[in-house]
Order: sequence, then C-alpha cells, then structure tokens
Amino acid sequence: MSTLAIVILIAAIAVAAALAWYGWRKERSKKLRSRFGPEYERAVQEYGASSDAEKELLARQKRVEQIPIHSLSKEERDSFATEWLRVQTLFVDDPVESIREADRLVCDVMRARGYPMADFERRANDLSVDHANVVRTYRAAHDVALRLNDTKNVNTEDMRRALVSYRELVDELLEVHVNVTRGDRRIA
Repeated sequence: MSTLAIVILIAAIAVAAALAWYGWRKERSKKLRSRFGPEYERAVQEYGASSDAEKELLARQKRVEQIPIHSLSKEERDSFATEWLRVQTLFVDDPVESIREADRLVCDVMRARGYPMADFERRANDLSVDHANVVRTYRAAHDVALRLNDTKNVNTEDMRRALVSYRELVDELLEVHVNVTRGDRRIA
C-alpha cells in the first residue's frame, strides 16, 4: 500500500470518527434537552455553554440514580393529599401562611420520597432529573415564599401563581394523574 493510500485511509478514519462523535454528541444533547425541558435552557444560561450545562445535567442524573427515591405508600399519599387540601383551603383566609405551608409540605413530601434535603438549589436540581416540567415553577414558587417577609414585593396574584405551582409539584410527587378534559384528579 502506498504512502498516499495510507494517508487517505487515516484521513477517512479520522473524518468518520469525527462525524460519529458529532452525531453522538448531537443525539446526547437531544436526549438531555428532551428529558430536562426548560431546565436544559436554564443550565445553558447558567453555565454559558451547552457542553458545560450537559456535564452538569449528566452529573445530576448520575447523582439522582444513586438516591433511593421511591413512591409513597397509599396511606402516605392520602395523608399528604389531605394536608394539601388543607393548605389550599387556607389560601382564602391567609394566603401568606398558605404559601409557607405549601413550601413546607413540598419539603415533607420530598423527604418522604427519599430526596436529600440539602439546600434549595440542590433540591431543585435533584428534582429536575425526574420532574423537569415543574421544577421551573417550583423555583418561582419558592422565590415567592422567600419574599413573603417583605409583603410589599408580593401581591395576591404572585401568591396565587405560587400556590398553583406548588400544586403541580405536589401532584407530581404524589403521582396524581389529572384528566385534562374534565380536570379530575386521581392518585395512581
């Protein structure tokens, strides 16, 4: 085989390897974007580059795979569902306390499911692995809960949106399935 043929063969192998690597990266990005939804874009904004964001998202995924997260027993789900109804009802008379209780209840449900209860950001990151569709609204609701001490910066509409966001997360964590056409809720 001539030197030119060897160089062409090596170049062809290098191009094929580069194309395979590019295809693999593109597919991985597509899967991460699909799994993490809006959290993918948030991570890209936070880390500045998609490659850095993807490393973080993969690290979250790997970390959460090591956590023994589990479904709740029927009794636990029923108890938390009853508590959630109380929190929602409280909103009418005391919206501020309702939001505080909702934030606490979410933490209690997460703890019961096995999530580590480190700082909020770590908790939200862990949630994003399996509940990417609601973690963005959870962040917003938690922000409202933190701002409650300065009630000039929180209005009733902010609190209403926060309560709706907490409800979405509670439904996810309790594995409640909503019939979209009728609005019925049932626990799995």
